[in-house]
Amino acid sequence: MRRRYQFELIQIIRNYFQGQGFLDVLTPPAVENPGMEVHIHPFQLHSVQQKKNKPLYLHTSPEFCMKELLASDEGFDKIFSLSYCFRDEPESPIHRPQFLMLEWYRKHERYESIMRDVEGLIQFAMKEGVKKKLPLRKEMQGQVLVKKTMQELFQEELGIDILNYLDVPSIKELLKQFPDVPVPQAELQWDDYFFLLYLNRIEPVLTKYPLLMITEFPAPLSALSTLKASDPRVCERFEVYINAIELCNCFNELTDSTEQERRFSEQNLLKKQLYGYELPKPLQFYATMRKGLPPSAGIALGVERLLHALFEIENPFYA
Repeated sequence: MRRRYQFELIQIIRNYFQGQGFLDVLTPPAVENPGMEVHIHPFQLHSVQQKKNKPLYLHTSPEFCMKELLASDEGFDKIFSLSYCFRDEPESPIHRPQFLMLEWYRKHERYESIMRDVEGLIQFAMKEGVKKKLPLRKEMQGQVLVKKTMQELFQEELGIDILNYLDVPSIKELLKQFPDVPVPQAELQWDDYFFLLYLNRIEPVLTKYPLLMITEFPAPLSALSTLKASDPRVCERFEVYINAIELCNCFNELTDSTEQERRFSEQNLLKKQLYGYELPKPLQFYATMRKGLPPSAGIALGVERLLHALFEIENPFYA
């Protein structure tokens, strides 16, 4: 029944967004640049007939193409995409190299609107899933979303203010207080030190929050998000966890094309240093950004993870 349940959830998701006035869009999976995140690895297309690699990759997210739609003058104000994405990463109970991604954007709105979308979608999926006989996990019955900033989590669980450690020397010194956290001898980036602490000391305790939204990440983790105007130590980004499983990642989208290109250049250099390869410049996306991306907010959500987290389905994948 797992594939039946997957298709039921897909229809529930589509019903929710269409009910909220979103347009269902579909973008090409073969693109010139699959996404620039340092630690996400793409698949490159290979022509069997021509016996050579093609200058195309399978997208790791439809983000660049969806932002092109937002930047157009064709009236794409609220859009969502539900399609397969591809990442060259090891399989796990909650990940496959090809997986279903739900991604949606609101033009001329901030990420607080996406927060409300996520909360509404989860509640709608549980309610409609039960109607369609999907086996809702008992621990999810009656749960409501708890919101905490990253600063609050570190203060509550470790008694430290993580925003006092926003450079490499200070966070390296901080890690000496946690001898159980394995720190490599090699010099790392700030985000690597942060995630060593986060994954070993914070993420394991997130099980106490069946439905959790973490907001206001430290500024070095800004990626494609904006910095908070009233406190630039943090960025306008959030993630949602269900029973300690990361479900989705949202940005208040960066619209400064110069800053975007600077960050991408840094990420490509770091990818080359860490993994021995680099990706072609996302020229089409740069053109979109230079044309002008309106203020927007967007989010990516793993559909199989949602199915597994809400319902008693241990293998939520098609195969």
